[in-house]
Amino acid sequence: MFHVEQNAICDTELPNAATIIPFCNVPRGTEFKMKDGAVSPETAQSVSALIEGGLAVLSISNAGEATAKLTQLVVLVSEWAGRISLTGHRDPLELAGRLVLDAVALSEAIPELDQASSLADLGSGIGFPGFPIAILHPELDVHLVESRLRRHHLQREIRRQLELTRVNPILGRSDGIEARVSDVVVAQAMTNPDEALKLMRSWARPGGLVALPAADSAERLELSQGYCDLELREYRVPASGRIRRLWIARVEGP
Repeated sequence: MFHVEQNAICDTELPNAATIIPFCNVPRGTEFKMKDGAVSPETAQSVSALIEGGLAVLSISNAGEATAKLTQLVVLVSEWAGRISLTGHRDPLELAGRLVLDAVALSEAIPELDQASSLADLGSGIGFPGFPIAILHPELDVHLVESRLRRHHLQREIRRQLELTRVNPILGRSDGIEARVSDVVVAQAMTNPDEALKLMRSWARPGGLVALPAADSAERLELSQGYCDLELREYRVPASGRIRRLWIARVEGP
């Protein structure tokens, strides 16, 4: 779980980033924006090693390129989180283990992403799990729907710096804007699974999938109208070893 979707608030723009400085011993092509309180090269190397090990456990095919971008993602989020209240996870290694590797493991629990062309992440917060999924699946059009302005601005900055041109940050509540119909819809932060399924239905194409977290004690979820199948999946997060559960529902259609 990452956050509960809330109404948009009028926040200030993110401050401008400073000079780009490369880190040593990080995969070639990885550069980070340095600011006050920036992540040290040694910490960035530890983050890269943690992510690389997690991707190896999950047998990710494009691990080298993905490690570089996921490491840069952690550094960017950590730097902004140190100046603006964006997430409870501020330590770079904690961000890598609790947010990035969790999102990567979730992505692997949805192999249907390999055949998908689009994904919507509703209530995406600072961009998890959407950004890691976009990095692992560069062919996907990824819509990040977030109602809080400051987080939306950060999403746009991450998209620009990581050159994730197929990521589309959208400001607004998922129940108050025009739905971008997608092959897969995820919602990691909605508090009521039954209500979440009803809301997610309008974002999913006929025959598409919706995925939302399941509580440890969850045994049953009532399918709302428009769905034809429901499955409970489990996956393990590398490094931490946490077991997560995930409801996967299939939308009626061809």
